[in-house]
Amino acid sequence: MFRFRIVFALLPALATGPTVGAQEKKPLVTRERVQLNLAGAEAVLEAAKKKAAAMGLKSNIAIVDDGGHLIAFARMDGARPASAATALSKAVSAATFRQETGPMPAKGEPDLLLSLSLQNASGGKITSLKGGVPIVVDGQVIGAIGVGGGTGEQDVEVAKAGIQALLDGLGGKK
Repeated sequence: MFRFRIVFALLPALATGPTVGAQEKKPLVTRERVQLNLAGAEAVLEAAKKKAAAMGLKSNIAIVDDGGHLIAFARMDGARPASAATALSKAVSAATFRQETGPMPAKGEPDLLLSLSLQNASGGKITSLKGGVPIVVDGQVIGAIGVGGGTGEQDVEVAKAGIQALLDGLGGKK
């Protein structure tokens, strides 16, 4: 019983160690972070649906947070069911890679092996199809939109219209 008391009494001293006091204390949490919420995701979604309809498209549209987790989704009437998974994969890819989707790697020479390994390692949540666009506010990627149903270029146009509506709604706080 006595040995346990000594060990427990020494634990706080061991945990702090001699160098903690000499080092600068770093913050334990990040407070200057902008996050996409449901209202913002729905604003992006509504504007994207309007743009798709104006272009005569029947789209699947997914909005995710910065970690690629789904916040809002719509499958417009008549949209292909298979494009639902594609739209989500585009959004996840754009959010987690912090760049628009397209041929990978986007900032270098094509590397087919890299693209295939990423797709397999992610369980199919990564794609190099166009139509995924990150949502950037105050220089931070706060989420992404993925659109499926048109050509890659049309999907990008719909996605950017949705993002622009959010930025317009923020006014000078972009």
